[in-house]
Amino acid sequence: MASTSKNPGDTEMTPLLPPRGKGYQGSDAPVVTGNDGDNQLSEDPQTFYWKVVNFSRLNVRKLYSDDFIAGGYKWRILLFPKGKNSEYLSMYLGAADSTALPSGWVIHAHFSLSVVNQTQNDYSIRKETQHRFCSTASEWGFKPFMSLVELYDPDKGYLVGDMCTIEAEVAVLSDSEFMLYDSIHSKKATNFVGLKNQGATCYLNSLLQTFYHIPYFRKAVYNMPTTENDMPLALQNLFYKLQFSGKSVATRELTKSFGWDSSDVFMQHDVHELNTVLCEKLEGKMKGTIVEGTIQQLFEGHNMSYIECINVDYKSTCTDTFNDIQLLVKGCSDVYASFDKYVEVDYLDGDNKYSSELYGLQDAKKGVLFIDFPPVLQLHLKRFEYDSMRGNDSKINDPYEFPLQLDLDRENGKYLSPEADRTVRNLYTLHSVLAHGGSVTGGHYYAFIRPTLSNQWYKFNDERVTKVDAKRALEDQYGGQGKLPQTNPGYEFQISENSNAYLLVYIRESDKEKIMCTVEQKDIGEHLRVRYSTSSMSCLFIFAPISHVDLTILMDVFKARFEIDQEDEEQKKKDESEANLYTVIKVARDEDIRQQIGKDIYFDLVDHEKVKCFRIQRETLFSAFKEDIKKEFCVPVQFQRYWLWAKRQNHTYRPDRPLTRLEESQTVGQLRKVSSKFHNAELKLFLEVELGPELMLLSPPEKANDDILLFFKGYDPEKEDMRYVGRLFVKGISNPMQILSKLNAMAGYAPDQEIELYEEIKFEPSVMCEIIDKNSTFRSNELVDGDIVCFQKSLTAESRQQFRYPDVPSFLEYIHSRQVVHFRSLDKPKEQGFCLELSRINTYDEVVGRIARQLKLNDPSKIRLTSHNCLSQQPKPQPIKYRGLDFLVNMLFHNNKISDILYYEVLDIPLPEIQGLKPFKVAFHHATKDEVVIHMISLPKQSNVDDVMKNLKTKVELSHPHAELRLLKVFRHKIYKIFEVVL
Repeated sequence: MASTSKNPGDTEMTPLLPPRGKGYQGSDAPVVTGNDGDNQLSEDPQTFYWKVVNFSRLNVRKLYSDDFIAGGYKWRILLFPKGKNSEYLSMYLGAADSTALPSGWVIHAHFSLSVVNQTQNDYSIRKETQHRFCSTASEWGFKPFMSLVELYDPDKGYLVGDMCTIEAEVAVLSDSEFMLYDSIHSKKATNFVGLKNQGATCYLNSLLQTFYHIPYFRKAVYNMPTTENDMPLALQNLFYKLQFSGKSVATRELTKSFGWDSSDVFMQHDVHELNTVLCEKLEGKMKGTIVEGTIQQLFEGHNMSYIECINVDYKSTCTDTFNDIQLLVKGCSDVYASFDKYVEVDYLDGDNKYSSELYGLQDAKKGVLFIDFPPVLQLHLKRFEYDSMRGNDSKINDPYEFPLQLDLDRENGKYLSPEADRTVRNLYTLHSVLAHGGSVTGGHYYAFIRPTLSNQWYKFNDERVTKVDAKRALEDQYGGQGKLPQTNPGYEFQISENSNAYLLVYIRESDKEKIMCTVEQKDIGEHLRVRYSTSSMSCLFIFAPISHVDLTILMDVFKARFEIDQEDEEQKKKDESEANLYTVIKVARDEDIRQQIGKDIYFDLVDHEKVKCFRIQRETLFSAFKEDIKKEFCVPVQFQRYWLWAKRQNHTYRPDRPLTRLEESQTVGQLRKVSSKFHNAELKLFLEVELGPELMLLSPPEKANDDILLFFKGYDPEKEDMRYVGRLFVKGISNPMQILSKLNAMAGYAPDQEIELYEEIKFEPSVMCEIIDKNSTFRSNELVDGDIVCFQKSLTAESRQQFRYPDVPSFLEYIHSRQVVHFRSLDKPKEQGFCLELSRINTYDEVVGRIARQLKLNDPSKIRLTSHNCLSQQPKPQPIKYRGLDFLVNMLFHNNKISDILYYEVLDIPLPEIQGLKPFKVAFHHATKDEVVIHMISLPKQSNVDDVMKNLKTKVELSHPHAELRLLKVFRHKIYKIFEVVL
């Protein structure tokens, strides 16, 4: 067998034939026989296997496989077995004979690279991409392919007998195939296309694919009246392209219609909330049209909350609507267990008795039952919850099963209320599963859908659509603990399955024909058909009858557009290639720190985005770079000394150590590698320049082992101002008392001024600032190079009362938590109101107090606040209750994002009184007139039916003075109760 090792027997790389291969002939690559079929591209993918033995003993930085042939070209795999300056295996595909190819050569290829799991193939790690190989980019692949820790773990199955098996699959593409391969592959293989991910819009893509594959919903969207640049039109365009296009579809037009900007598409919003907002917007747009009520007909169900007294004949009920049902996952084994929990009866007794309207405090039971379920049932599984111990959200990866068929009439209709229509059969079949893979801090959403409710499932993963079996869509999304394949049968390694179902969509069997209808061209609005029969070349190519299209003209247009795209791609590749030849150096100086502290920033020393930046070729000697600094800052080379910045474990950046003479003799590129040890993306330097009397330049002093470089900030509690005052070298064995006179001079204080010193340690996620013992040594205070010391004048206990933030820690806490809030009137939510600078830890009373002072209102309790919905850019539907949220940050927090908008109302009566009232909407039917008049009545919650009647009599016109009123409870045109008046 062929070997690229110089020492025979040391390392053998054997090309393995795939099972369908025909073998080697001399030095030829393996021949792979492709299968004929409609889904084949012009060139079948060729597969190559490479066995690397003695893998853990490899003593080379990089390794090449033998050459193999695919699409008529020679290829080879480039491997970095110890990683490429990282803790990950790196792997690339390269054109093997690139130097022998003619000038200007270009090869387009779609390829995958895999590390084969030799104990269970399903756990093989595979990555795929496509690339335009050329002389300047002859190798392409994955720098972080897989973790070296995982690769070398003997229990994982990737190294067996110290052998690693690598697989490459390569398909050489034509120009048009290269441009459309992913889309064509999905379309040809599945007849469906995917949606492009704008950055972090996988959750949106999954939801949109689910909605699209509910044909009744899609047909209704097609028939909505639209205007230019509105959301319904954008959704129509997207659905039309999903139905008829041959390539993946962009969502930018739709997200733009939501009012999202670039930051929104890189932030994962909550799927449940997005679902709610999208349906609400569509419902509003459908009003007054032929498709009005579609959202309610498809998704809306009704439930009944009740409280029933045990010892007296009294029952209070309240009906509500829902578009989805949120089910508990924690503590529940499956969907049925969650429904059992949902309707579980809660008993009110002891100190928690129910206060009834007629009978006072009573033992009672409360719960929820369902009046009806919708044709399309959406079950939102509560996989995320707030962890009070950790103070943040956490993901629940517990095992949780869901059936293919869901029977909600089970056990004699235990989930149904007495008013439910028992003639409706609530038997559902699973249509789609939206899954989330990852943790609460980040992850990926994708959808498993049965578009026709057949046995075939499809996985919609952004642009990629693939066929999957039922096990992948169901059992693999249950979550829980999974077992990695083992080479040692006596040991099992448990891992948490963090890929699991998040949203389930069921279709009721009795409504299946209506919901899963056929959507044809005639069902689509004429404005869409006209638009896409004449708009763009790509649409013509896909939608128009071939007999009506001049193919020659089409192909010329296609070629021209493709060449433009190729030029853009080549320029991008050129920029990336040239970027590897340069190093970005950011140089911070005392002047930068002085300009930024107290103005742009308060914490740390400098914002590196605002310092002087240099783009230097990597081969440039650092000594030559120092000459550039001389010209830029007028500092001769002999007066320059450079410090490397280091990112500490607490996420602060501080100057760590000066460059050595040896390091300064190296190239810029070599220094960049040194800085990478300090986790810097660029080469960040601090330029130390010493100044003597009259700002005379001095040579940097020799730094002894006991010398510590400290940076100092001064704080003035009267002005609430902090500024940078300078830096000093101190001896580790000395103490702060020995430099007090220097610090007073730096701050402009009297020489004998008593001062307090604090060490600024960190500021995220919370401020940490500790007092420094002036009588202990700097070493005892654990101060090291680059540390920051903040100081201020010492204050008496009496003088401290004069200031809002009397010391450095309180001031830094204020700076860390301060928030500028934009307040808008709830009546005019789009108009700018006024701004207030507050603290995120301000209490509810402090916030409304500041608003009252701004509005010159005497009673702050008459102010009612409403939070901002970052997704819809509208006020939330429910206002904030009186003292319902403790701090300002709770009022601003929404969907893992801190908003800066709050809405306010000024009420006629205090909010606590309003919250003690129960609002009623009463429709008054006159005895002799046909008109119905709606009256809004608010009464104390302890009021009874007689109070309602008395209040109503003051508002309505009776047919005669002694006319009797009758009060009825009506829901969905059905009388549920006739109330008796207590006289």
